[in-house]
Amino acid sequence: MQDGFVGVAARSPQVRVADVDFNVDACLHEATDAAKFDGARVVVLPELCVTGYTCADLFWQDALLDAAEAGVARLAEGLADLDAIVLVGAPVRVGAKLYNCAVALAGGEVLGIVPKTHIPNYNEFYEARHFCAGPEEISYVDFAGARGVPFGTRQLFSCEEMPNLVVAAEICEDLWVAAPPSIDHARAGATVVCNLSASNAVVGKAAYRRDLVRGQSARLVCGYVYASAGWGESSQDVVFSAHDMVAENGSLLAEGAPFGDARAASEIDVDMLAAERRRLSTFEVAPSAENLGYEVTPFSLAVRETRLTRRVNAHPFVPASVSRRNERCEDVLAIQAHGLAKRLAHTHSQTAVIGVSGGLDSTLALLVCARAFDILGLDRSGIIAVTMPGFGTTDRTHGNATVMADALGATLREVSIVDAVRQHFADIGHDERTHDVTYENAQARERTQILMDVANQEGGLVVGTGDLSELALGWATYNADHMSMYGVNASVPKTLVRHLVRYVADTTDSDELSDVLVDVLETPVSPELLPAEDDGTIAQRTEDLVGPYELHDFVLYQVLRRGFAPRKVLRLARYALGDTYDDETILKWIRVFYRRFFSQQFKRSCLPDGPKVGSVAVSPRGDLRMPSDACATTWLRELEGLR
Repeated sequence: MQDGFVGVAARSPQVRVADVDFNVDACLHEATDAAKFDGARVVVLPELCVTGYTCADLFWQDALLDAAEAGVARLAEGLADLDAIVLVGAPVRVGAKLYNCAVALAGGEVLGIVPKTHIPNYNEFYEARHFCAGPEEISYVDFAGARGVPFGTRQLFSCEEMPNLVVAAEICEDLWVAAPPSIDHARAGATVVCNLSASNAVVGKAAYRRDLVRGQSARLVCGYVYASAGWGESSQDVVFSAHDMVAENGSLLAEGAPFGDARAASEIDVDMLAAERRRLSTFEVAPSAENLGYEVTPFSLAVRETRLTRRVNAHPFVPASVSRRNERCEDVLAIQAHGLAKRLAHTHSQTAVIGVSGGLDSTLALLVCARAFDILGLDRSGIIAVTMPGFGTTDRTHGNATVMADALGATLREVSIVDAVRQHFADIGHDERTHDVTYENAQARERTQILMDVANQEGGLVVGTGDLSELALGWATYNADHMSMYGVNASVPKTLVRHLVRYVADTTDSDELSDVLVDVLETPVSPELLPAEDDGTIAQRTEDLVGPYELHDFVLYQVLRRGFAPRKVLRLARYALGDTYDDETILKWIRVFYRRFFSQQFKRSCLPDGPKVGSVAVSPRGDLRMPSDACATTWLRELEGLR
């Protein structure tokens, strides 16, 4: 359970209607199997699965109810050595009434009994014929050989060894109503909500059920484990499909499709959920569960590392499916273009000035400029694409910049920086043969000066090209490519930049534009500030110097979006990218990320305006308010301990 991950499983055992002994054996098998093979520490079984949901008027028979109570006792005893909390559905008599309940079992004990709140009595459902709505208030009952068991809906089950693992239960229809009990469960501190269900199969219902589960996990910032009745229930009038799901904060982690395997298992990150709730100022929580009238029952689990089976996206900024990726690209381009269009309209600018290098970032910015001009109905000739060859410019990138500007209908200007930079070297007494940071940054600053002055000449504004990955690493020259009048790529990570350019290449009607974009994609990422190789190829490759952007973007997401500690970032990086990079490489570049991220904040503290496009951004006015002189010591020390 290190790093906040908790294995969970939803299982739908085969049952026989009213055959309690058979059903208890099936529940024992499924719970044990889930713990052993899925690594589950929380196991959820369906509604009334001890007896079968479809017993109908047999629920009036004391023989069945006596057998069910004895069956729960046998189940608790049989699971005594299982290192998990198990929630099972059973009918429970309290006073003179019968309740449809979730019974929580752990360590051989009955921890609590949570009755169903909302009893359906419409269409094919007639539960009110047999069951009463459960009370919110907690009382204490004797059941299944246990005395003083908490009974009532306002219950939580809290893991002593892992404080962020707090389990709650609701039953089937409870999820389908306007105000599900899980709302208060989450407000009281539940991070994992378990739904014991017997939801019958009707055409189109599975998709709606899936949306409910995902949506509730998102609204409540929780894990949601849903287990539904399946094979063996009576098919007299309805059929049950064993639709099992595990969701986390809006994402469906695992699903046993209807009429499928009758199981779903994954890992829920309860530490992440707790951190997300802290971050969201609008997530309302009670000072304590007791303030909402909840009973909190502790349970114990052995401390061990949870084996990960869930998918951890190696490219968290880029959807895996082509259709979703294309949709994401269209959304991002629309946000960028409309943001720039608004700024152009507000400043009454008919001209946008952009430095084009033939690299990925300036290519994307130029494409965005073209869209913005189209939105405003402006002639694209008002886009002044300035190519500024210097000491490291290659024929390939220079040629691509020229072709691209022409294909988009922009006005191309070429201004060499070589003579100006040499004059500057003479002015400050710098030896041109010394290829140090002064040599490189002088070129970058000369280019920015040209762009700013051309913008003044033309009454336009300078469009910035730097991307989110570069800003996170501080891979920008202060007051050079770091500065613009509107930075359209400021919250677009490098891994997504590539896909945006690819998307335009694949969808444009211009063969000329498509061909040049493909060549840009195949060109190594480089600032081209050092002289080219003897054969004219690029000598300076960014990823050789600063590290793989694929790995840096992964770390960026885990650090800024999730707030994970270095230990967890390293574990997830190994899990997601271990087939691409060895441990030494991953650890090396994570360390570089932290070192650069902290030391380069001063550049981000004075960024120009630019549109936020995703959940991660570094604007000092928006998402990242970080002191420029913060120390990375704590983070780097933790990494050193992991060597």
